Amino acid sequence: MPSDDSFLRRVVAVLTAFRADDDGLGAAELARRSGLPKSTAHRIALDLVEAGLLERQGPRVRLGLRLFEIGQRVPRQRVLRDAAVPYMSDLREATRQTVHLAVLEGAEVVYVEILGSPGGPPMPSKVGGRLPAHVTGVGKAILAFSPPEVVQTVVDAGLVRATGRSVAAPGLLARELERIRAEGVAYDREESGNGIVCAASPVLGADGEAIGALSVSGWSTGMRLAAVAPAVHTAALTLSRTLGEAPR
Repeated sequence: MPSDDSFLRRVVAVLTAFRADDDGLGAAELARRSGLPKSTAHRIALDLVEAGLLERQGPRVRLGLRLFEIGQRVPRQRVLRDAAVPYMSDLREATRQTVHLAVLEGAEVVYVEILGSPGGPPMPSKVGGRLPAHVTGVGKAILAFSPPEVVQTVVDAGLVRATGRSVAAPGLLARELERIRAEGVAYDREESGNGIVCAASPVLGADGEAIGALSVSGWSTGMRLAAVAPAVHTAALTLSRTLGEAPR
């Protein structure tokens, strides 16, 4: 009989096997991604279906509505998103581009909200999805205003390239973060996806450290970073002040 801790780790392995763009996983793929034997992954999946955390879709399973409902109760995500949405709407209206809100978790950014724009490029980002922090504008904006140990976590995880333009050297990343601290704006120049650029700015807590970041993204051929950067910076600063004044 596995220990409670061992069983919990297996449950987490099954749940985290799902990616943001998955509509459902079969038993073999679920086992491969979770690193569990097929029979174990299948048994845990059935238990999670019964609990409402997963739901059946023919021979496949997918994340269930109850799991989504639980996720919406996470305080940091809920407070940040609720406060940010009006500013994100204004940004989208002003720029006619896609607007992102993200937070940092480990070496990756997690997208809390995305307001898409008609005619915009297909983004590698999705709500609830993750990308390596060092290849994104929001990730670099957050890292520039984070403690050194947080940045080191990202470096230690490996600066893997998403495109040929991604920053992959610790020294180059350090210099870029220094520039971002001075200017308050980070850029993604086709580093997370070919043909996609973005300008991002950190959302700061009362201690001056980043709790998230806003960005505006669009086609490299249709969006001038210098034109949208001031709007992103202003929105992030105003959101930071709003959160600082809001009851905790």
